[in-house]
Amino acid sequence: MKMPVRSGSLPFQVAFLLLLALSSAVNINGQGSNGICDDKPSLEPRPHSVSISEFGAVGDGKTLNTLAFQNAIFYLKSFADKGGAQLYVPPGRWLTGSFNLTSHLTLFLEKGAVILGSQDPSHWEVVEPLPSYGRGIELPGGRYQSLINGYRLRDVVITGDNGTIDGQGSIWWDWFNSHSLNYSRPHLVEIVNSQTVVVSNLTFLNAPAYNIHPVYCSNVLVQNISVTAPPDSPHTVGVVPDSSDNVCIEESIINIGYDAIALKSGWDEYGIAYGRPTRDVHIRNVLLRSSSGSCIAFGSEMSGGISNVQVDRVHLYNSFSGIEFRTTKGRGGYIEEIIISHVEMENIDTAFAAIGHSWSHPDDHYDPTALPILEQITVQNVVGKNITVAGNFSGIQESPFTSICLFNISLSLNPGSLTSWVCSNVSGTSETVFPEPCPELKSSSSSTCFSLPNSYGRAAVL
Repeated sequence: MKMPVRSGSLPFQVAFLLLLALSSAVNINGQGSNGICDDKPSLEPRPHSVSISEFGAVGDGKTLNTLAFQNAIFYLKSFADKGGAQLYVPPGRWLTGSFNLTSHLTLFLEKGAVILGSQDPSHWEVVEPLPSYGRGIELPGGRYQSLINGYRLRDVVITGDNGTIDGQGSIWWDWFNSHSLNYSRPHLVEIVNSQTVVVSNLTFLNAPAYNIHPVYCSNVLVQNISVTAPPDSPHTVGVVPDSSDNVCIEESIINIGYDAIALKSGWDEYGIAYGRPTRDVHIRNVLLRSSSGSCIAFGSEMSGGISNVQVDRVHLYNSFSGIEFRTTKGRGGYIEEIIISHVEMENIDTAFAAIGHSWSHPDDHYDPTALPILEQITVQNVVGKNITVAGNFSGIQESPFTSICLFNISLSLNPGSLTSWVCSNVSGTSETVFPEPCPELKSSSSSTCFSLPNSYGRAAVL
């Protein structure tokens, strides 16, 4: 399987690829990880295949091919009960507006194939907001439909031989920065209310907002992808599992403007009412860089809950924040049963953060007494160098963050560091942590610390 490698930060990428080779059979401490990623779906070849060029598409980077994609997929629907079908995209630059996939379909991008998102907003349909958000994430009302979409699908695969999906997002970033958008920006791939979704072996460039957004989905595999957007691209995000379960994200490189990976589950009263958590997630063997956000973020839209997440063997570098938990009054929901282990960090401003006053509300109808719960977070086996702040744990007075457990962590602070830890409204335990954490995180009891059972499943406590 090919790993896409892009230019820049080559020493980090070479070291990371060596790590992948060493850890494919065993993890760093010599035992299998026993996670969701160890039970991936097997992908069988489709018995039927057609090329997008058979439907009149022209790969010159100028001809609009939206109708060709729509017609090809409509045709391939007829093979759903015959083992499914593949839509083959040959080398070329295939300009298109948004289009929808169908069940039992593989969208395959050959090496040298580039799907280009149109920069004309009239080529992106405006759709209703997601019910767990109640409005567009950036503006009230609807939102632009994503470039590649799926709704109520089963068995859909977006893959290739390191082909590219390029959102040409610069015009969307300009509109966002100038506050001239009429609707919230589109994403590159959004699959909604679907089962068995695979995104693999592709390069994603210049998304208008998110790159890969599975919402209300089960059994999602994101594997062996490269995601890139400029450091100053506003609020561009890599992979966003949202109210989804049984998710594996592995063997990928993400270099993005805001969050590299962000776990979400709905916004305030809308997310509480929808009530679908993000749970049973495994993130491993990833190289992440986040210019202005966090390499791995939980929230801040987490009103449906986030639980049972395993993160291991990750390298985070040249980023504002390493791993961050975000929530606020009015969110409700919970973030719990999280274990993060075997992390390497380099050139990070804040290594770990848990913030109880993050971000805004969709409207004035949220319940300020809906207090989120953040508990049973375990971070262990971490090394970091050139860190400015080791941890910022600022909980909510009415709902303190509890059972924050830190073990075997060694962080080398840079000369500009003024303080190593910031803590309030938080409690937990720590052992073999340098620099020494604040008193709130130095309880001698570890009885409520989350750990993994022998095989991946529901929670265990130490």
